[in-house]
Amino acid sequence: MSKFRNAARWSLAATAGLLVAATLPLATANASTARTSGTTAQVPDRYLKQKLDWTSCASGALECAAMSVPRDWHHADTSPAITVEVSRHRATGTGARKGVLMMAAGGPGASGLKRPAGLAKDEPTLAAAYDIVGFDQRGVGGNGTTPVVCSDQATVDSFFTSGDLRDRSDQAIRQTFERARAFVRDCRRNSGDLLPYITTDQATRDMDLYRALLGVDKISYYGPSYATFLGAYYATEFPGRVERMVLDSNIDFSGDWQSFLKGQPLSFQRRYEQDFLPWLAKNDATYHQGRTPAEAKASYERLRKALHDHPLDLEGTLVTPNHLDVAATGAMYNAKDNFADFATALEVLEHPDAAPAPARKAIADQLQHPMYAGFFADFFSVTCGDTPWDRSSRDWIRDSAKATRDYPLAGARELTFTSICAAWPHTSAPHIKVTGKNLPPVLMLNSTHDPATYYEAAVRAHRALPTSRLVTVVGGGDHGQYRNKNGCVDTFVNDYFLDDKIPATDTTCAANPLPMPGS
Repeated sequence: MSKFRNAARWSLAATAGLLVAATLPLATANASTARTSGTTAQVPDRYLKQKLDWTSCASGALECAAMSVPRDWHHADTSPAITVEVSRHRATGTGARKGVLMMAAGGPGASGLKRPAGLAKDEPTLAAAYDIVGFDQRGVGGNGTTPVVCSDQATVDSFFTSGDLRDRSDQAIRQTFERARAFVRDCRRNSGDLLPYITTDQATRDMDLYRALLGVDKISYYGPSYATFLGAYYATEFPGRVERMVLDSNIDFSGDWQSFLKGQPLSFQRRYEQDFLPWLAKNDATYHQGRTPAEAKASYERLRKALHDHPLDLEGTLVTPNHLDVAATGAMYNAKDNFADFATALEVLEHPDAAPAPARKAIADQLQHPMYAGFFADFFSVTCGDTPWDRSSRDWIRDSAKATRDYPLAGARELTFTSICAAWPHTSAPHIKVTGKNLPPVLMLNSTHDPATYYEAAVRAHRALPTSRLVTVVGGGDHGQYRNKNGCVDTFVNDYFLDDKIPATDTTCAANPLPMPGS
């Protein structure tokens, strides 16, 4: 029974990150104006001269403080204040200091507050040389940051527990748009004054205020996933403030949200069919899902149909085919952490009576909330608020039908997500054209089969930063390369942060080997 030991470790919350699809161009504002208007010389004194009241947090490993920022940086003199929670891990070394290393979280919607503690623990040489600092991006509540609030958890659950997202009937499509409009009404009712300001452009200015309050002229930066978008925007608006920058698992920040997100159904399906299913078939003796990828895929579809016809009551959680798809997309993010656990979950869902009670309970708890309400609210605030969206229901119905047919694993939920942005309040967020002008060397990382930040988009982002070097992790598809137990990648990053060494040209690292069953 050892294979049941960690039957539900895969992260379902991660599947919300970057899973919208279909898009239009950004608004067109002048990026050079945005850069000059965001400098600290124009920050009102009540923000620039505030003192951060540091107190112990995160089990004593970090210090945390509340930072006051203007709700609207473009009218900072008259805008009311909101709060952004920040953290730091002071440099532990007694030798030469490298300065401040700022970390940001992905999503958008994930918490970044505690992340400096993890980096300091895993990389003590960095912790010795840098003050490692983090923050919860504006809108990410729960740690003191002013939260954006939309619908309650039960309402968010209903997006995934009602019906089957592959259903293309008129009634199902109508209900999808109705739920989307209701969600946006909840956002406007609960956070209406805040919604226009939960954008990447506004967040970069929070970052630069934080830099100023730390008393440094420049920062080094590490950002994964959505934080590559945030980092590229910061580097464009404040190029003179960047000393070193690592962008890990990259969004195509040279374009817009919609053109990037339109590629995700394909990349999740690619990871599923080219990495997971062959691995599952190879380990049929353990998981009994089929001896070939085609047989394993058919087994998944049989289970999905069974859940469609008769949802499974698993320890009080009514499991639907949508739950299965959410779990599958979440499992694609990291092979070592997720493949074996998701394969075990497939067995449990297929034969629940034969599984140990703890395994059933663990999986039921993971499946209970496909997306968390707070993450859901911030995710859409940023992705819908950063860019204007096509509001044509006809376009979304047509595009989502094709995505559902061609790439069903993630494509089936396209209409669920895009219908929210189609109903979102009109945005006035400026378009920031990322050029890489006046930047030092930038190190970029990406795997070839990354499901969320797919490689083709990373290459386009790389081209937008002329000073960048791209380390391609070949033969795998994990999302997030640094601190993923890949010595080749970690050496490149640490040499860059500690000794300013960067590859002379683009280069590669081999991916981690796929896990053995039960590992």
